Amino acid sequence: MSKENIDIDLIVENLISILPVIAKSYSKAVRSKTDFTPSTLFTLGALAHHGKLTMSGIGCHLTVPKPQVTSLVDKLIKDNLVERSYDPNDRRIIYIQLTAKGRETFIETKKIIGAEFRERLVNLEKDKLEVLQTASLNVKTILTEVMQDMFAHQYPNVK
Repeated sequence: MSKENIDIDLIVENLISILPVIAKSYSKAVRSKTDFTPSTLFTLGALAHHGKLTMSGIGCHLTVPKPQVTSLVDKLIKDNLVERSYDPNDRRIIYIQLTAKGRETFIETKKIIGAEFRERLVNLEKDKLEVLQTASLNVKTILTEVMQDMFAHQYPNVK
């Protein structure tokens, strides 16, 4: 299939329509099974993935203003889920990273939410599960690549 035959607008429309469905399901699972907000869990997930991020980096991942990130991180520090660390080459740069408790909490919470999603998927027919498995892996792989490129270009100095 040539690139000329690809309907980019249809892809965009599909992604836009998928996002609210996933976000609603995710938010409901998070709020019904944990004491965390989705933003808290997204923050823990971003830190689990990247190892450490600056406050600006967290804000970019969450697309929220820095004052909101500061409030969120302060609460996570109070709960001993994250900690601040300084860049050894530039003490002005402060990183946020998971504590051991934060890493364990994130892994356990991810299992709880995963179980919630599994309950919803288990009754699908095998052929639909196969399609969803392949499609979800493809979407994850492609969007991760697109978002990493976009993030690197928009925020080249954010770590």
